[in-house]
Amino acid sequence: MNTAEVLRVFGLEPRETRIYLALLESGPASIRDIADRAGINRGTTHELLKRMQQKGVVSYFPKGKRRHFSAEPPSRLKELALNHQNQVSEAMELLEEKVIPQLSHLRPITGNADVHYYEGDDGIELVLKDILSTVSEQEDRTYSVYSAKAIRKHLYRPFPNYTRQRVKLDINVRVIAIGEGGEEAPLANRKWIDEKSSENAGSYIAIYPPKVALISLSDGDLPTAVVIQSPTIANTHLTIFNTLWKTL
Repeated sequence: MNTAEVLRVFGLEPRETRIYLALLESGPASIRDIADRAGINRGTTHELLKRMQQKGVVSYFPKGKRRHFSAEPPSRLKELALNHQNQVSEAMELLEEKVIPQLSHLRPITGNADVHYYEGDDGIELVLKDILSTVSEQEDRTYSVYSAKAIRKHLYRPFPNYTRQRVKLDINVRVIAIGEGGEEAPLANRKWIDEKSSENAGSYIAIYPPKVALISLSDGDLPTAVVIQSPTIANTHLTIFNTLWKTL
């Protein structure tokens, strides 16, 4: 991450960073000079400086009829980061204790499955993270998958550290690999189905009750996924998986 990306994480947008860096280089300056150095129009610069003053990264003093602004020492950025960290921690506690329960009550209770569709690498990354998040909260940290040969090289493309994260969370996986190949990995138990037509099988099915994720490849090797949240459907898939697992 570069400087602008780091500061953005802690609350400074890119234009504010440009202004801050311009002030560090120039020393105290008028709004006109700051705008020229940062390459931002004067009206926007004035509004951004007011926001930056509230954040505590710039200050001003009167000079004649004009205000001159100066950058606070870079060490002040650490205070900004710590403040942001504290706010995030407080928000996380409220999210867990109040917000999620309150929002959950807004969802209608039905007997229907909750189905979500995802597309592309970003979507598949969300599904993989959901698998880890869901299984890590369960007493038996184990899930089961069918993994076809054709999809393996594409599956973890958006999340190359997936296996490392899974092992770090002490999550076990049982894999029925369709077709040859498939790398051995820690906390993974693997069995194979030697299917000659596996070249045409481009799917990955993860069973992690109460959910089932079905990931497949469409034209151009674009990954798509459907996640079904339904204890009934997930347990049915798990029963079929367990039965097949015992026969291999």
